[in-house]
Amino acid sequence: MEACPTGKHHDHNVYEAECPCRSLLELLANKWTALAIGGLEAGPMRFGALKHLLSNVSPKMLAQTLRRLEDSDLVTRTVYPSVPAHVEYELTDLGRSVAEPLRSLRVWVEHHLDDVIGHDRERDLSLLEG
Repeated sequence: MEACPTGKHHDHNVYEAECPCRSLLELLANKWTALAIGGLEAGPMRFGALKHLLSNVSPKMLAQTLRRLEDSDLVTRTVYPSVPAHVEYELTDLGRSVAEPLRSLRVWVEHHLDDVIGHDRERDLSLLEG
């Protein structure tokens, strides 16, 4: 374990309120993060292609998500000199290392949604959206 950079406790611990691990956990637990990382697992993608894959994400939300992933060294953004500008996003090694656990979570969700929502589908779906 590494000493926490806040100096408020010795080890990284997501259960400690002051640990920056919580910010990273919040980023990774976000649905758009999990979906964007999943989309980028296949290789570099342009913004428009990723937006199309993540149906219903707004351009603003996708841009914010990609910026946070880039700031966290999980994604690289490459601008190619062309007119118009050609920009691609790609997972870094660190991003690829978190892709597998997030893939497992996405697969679990797809396999167990019916178990979670039960028989009163409309009520249970509205609870999940809240």
